Amino acid sequence: MEISNARLAGINVGAPAPIPSADCDFGLIGLAVMGQNLIMNVADHGFKVCAFNRTTAKVDRFLANEAKGNDNIVGAHSIQEFCSKLKRPRRIMLLVMAGKPVDDFIESLLPFLEEGDIVIDGGNSHFPDSNRRTQYLQGKGIRFVGSGVSGGEEGARYGPSIMPGGNEEAWPYIKDIFQSISAKSEDSDGKSQPCCDWVGDEGAGHFVKMVHNGIEYGDMQLICEAYDIMKRGLGLSNKEIGDVFAKWNTGVLDSFLIEITRDILYYNDNDGTPLVEKILDKAGQKGTGKWTAINALDLGMPVTLIGEAVFSRCLSALKDERTKASSILPGPTPKFEGDKATFVNDLEQALYASKIISYAQGFMLMQEAAKEYKWKLNKPSIALMWRGGCIIRSVFLKDITNAYTKNPDLENLLFDDFFLKAITTAQDGWRNVISKTALWGIPSPAFTTALSFYDGYRTKDLPANLLQAQRDYFGAHTFRIKPEFASETFPEGKDIHVNWTGRGGDVSASTYIA
Repeated sequence: MEISNARLAGINVGAPAPIPSADCDFGLIGLAVMGQNLIMNVADHGFKVCAFNRTTAKVDRFLANEAKGNDNIVGAHSIQEFCSKLKRPRRIMLLVMAGKPVDDFIESLLPFLEEGDIVIDGGNSHFPDSNRRTQYLQGKGIRFVGSGVSGGEEGARYGPSIMPGGNEEAWPYIKDIFQSISAKSEDSDGKSQPCCDWVGDEGAGHFVKMVHNGIEYGDMQLICEAYDIMKRGLGLSNKEIGDVFAKWNTGVLDSFLIEITRDILYYNDNDGTPLVEKILDKAGQKGTGKWTAINALDLGMPVTLIGEAVFSRCLSALKDERTKASSILPGPTPKFEGDKATFVNDLEQALYASKIISYAQGFMLMQEAAKEYKWKLNKPSIALMWRGGCIIRSVFLKDITNAYTKNPDLENLLFDDFFLKAITTAQDGWRNVISKTALWGIPSPAFTTALSFYDGYRTKDLPANLLQAQRDYFGAHTFRIKPEFASETFPEGKDIHVNWTGRGGDVSASTYIA
């Protein structure tokens, strides 16, 4: 349904609005749980906030309940009143549904904004939209910020990870609020640092949030595969598996997602049975993982683990077909022989190594995006931003921060001494786990693709030479010769076509790299 700008603005046409005093430091539009909690967080840090919602009754309910008695929170019943209560330059954050609602609210704000005012989109917007909005609003003298916000409801209330990008002129004006309300984490020197810093131009903030969410997909899939392997492969109970995750949460895998997995596996329904066993095995998704995988394909980057995590959710959605297939398609029945404790240790190493690969791929993608879109991304700051407040927060990210702090131009995370040693140590257990899952018939797509990427990345000569020959054979798509075999007939660096059968021509097709 179309929402008119007048309705969004809540304007009573013909009735002049009273002019309130402009004493609010910050304005927020969108009073769902995230918006309400973020307002409370901002107010707790001494900033006066004005709240607005398209359904103005929500403003009144919020002021009468959650914000009751808080002098740092006021409300507005129209966009005009909302804007009039904000100090200049106005700092306005939108926490509304991504897509057209963001554009609609921007249009409703414009008549009441002045040059230099700041509009912040804190939703899960796609980064090309933030590119467009930055350019559009810059032409009108308005500074736009597209900011990723991670941490869920609790993070919004007590300290999220915040990833702002867009018009950098806005950063000095929003830095105090954003860094005050964000989560805090210790840097390599033991100093407390906000999990928020300027990310880069235009859509860089939302791009980094997109990659964060993609890595989140990967982490969750790896954890689910580990759970399935322990459940079906080792025959452990939910309580026993919960105990394993509890132990892992005290070591290198210490993280928010491991912690909540432990809690979920310990949780019993009213009848005393594990609730997780009653939950339908069809995974949902909102699209950010898919966006990451699509962008990786667009940029030609092998972000394989996130891609497999997305496809695993798609496969889970085929519940009816899988139920039918389970009674038709044959396969092995898992039967474990050996020491379970030793295998669980191998599984921990497999999870750790696969997690390293996922993050290495994520940073490869961000590095390539920075080149493609001409952004300046601060990799140590990104890793630091993810260490607290966000869903993928973990002790593991401290090591990534250290790696990029030590060498900001690090080509690949796997080349850092710490991660090279970690993945070398993990290899035997990693390979053992994957070989067992294949023999047991337990799917482990994320574990497997992580190892396949690792083995492919460390291989000097891949079979793509045969692939190029095939392409040239059937489509005259050409190939290039290895430098050591260059000759007058086959010069180095030239696109070459061979008449493989003697029946074809010598004309080659256009050569390009997708």
